[in-house]
Amino acid sequence: MTMDGGAPMPLVSVLVPAYNHEAFVERCLDSVLEDPYPSKEIVIIDDGSTDGTGRRIAAWISRHGNEVPVEYVRRGNKGITATLNELAARARGDFLRLGASDDYLLPGGLDAQVGYLLTHPGKWAVIGDSEVVDQHGHRLHDSGMRDLHHADKALYRTDDGIRRAVITQWAIGGPVTLVRRRALETVAGWSEGLRFDDWDFFLRLAAHDAIGFIDCNVCAYRIHGTNVSRTRDARTRIHNLIEARDVAIRRMAMFDEPYRTLLLAQSHHLGAKVSFLQRRLWSVVMHMAVYGLLLLVARTRRGPPHRVVTPA
Repeated sequence: MTMDGGAPMPLVSVLVPAYNHEAFVERCLDSVLEDPYPSKEIVIIDDGSTDGTGRRIAAWISRHGNEVPVEYVRRGNKGITATLNELAARARGDFLRLGASDDYLLPGGLDAQVGYLLTHPGKWAVIGDSEVVDQHGHRLHDSGMRDLHHADKALYRTDDGIRRAVITQWAIGGPVTLVRRRALETVAGWSEGLRFDDWDFFLRLAAHDAIGFIDCNVCAYRIHGTNVSRTRDARTRIHNLIEARDVAIRRMAMFDEPYRTLLLAQSHHLGAKVSFLQRRLWSVVMHMAVYGLLLLVARTRRGPPHRVVTPA
């Protein structure tokens, strides 16, 4: 496959960590096949599913394995971060599309994101937006970033805005990211000591001003009853928030001002949420007071100017 002018189309490896998504995984795989971008492969790992996910994947490969290259591994459960690192190690492409077995790609997304990275060699990753659907695929929201996460997409027009958005308005959900393989060598992939590493991963990218953005929907993000990231269990939420707070503190050293102070402020905002779930109201008040003070301090601290991110 070649691009205009005869240059070869870069291979995109769609990485799919699969776990207990028997109702959704075939739609995910269908969407890769349906996307018109021609130079692609699927790398999928069934991470110890206890339902019929593995059988659904195997059946799909038996039907479509001659239409797109697929590498499939089924093994015991190791968790999402270890699975992502293994998927990346098995992939052959120069570009890695981060997938999810309960979501699905939208046609044209791969081409748009590859085009962006080819014309922006200084960017290591590009994110897009998503539409939000329910378990049956019915649309709930037109924009996951705006309607689900209530983010200001205007922030993503500059490197400064992207840093601020990643630190303070985490709004990246679903398989909306295309990453250069070499980026993983610089930021060391996914931290396997964490249960959820996506925020930590994007903080490390943002510290290098390495993230670009295209304002179009590149995937459908599915909301359903078993979404791990939307758990209502208080103990699990506390654990996740404490983990995120520790990430904020650990990554402060990677940033100059005012982003370092913004991360410290965010750690107190997360601490307030933990205290609220633990019903320690005085601790909530303390954390929120420090959070507000640090936001004011951050406004007085100005770092070096940041580039405008050229739209795709």
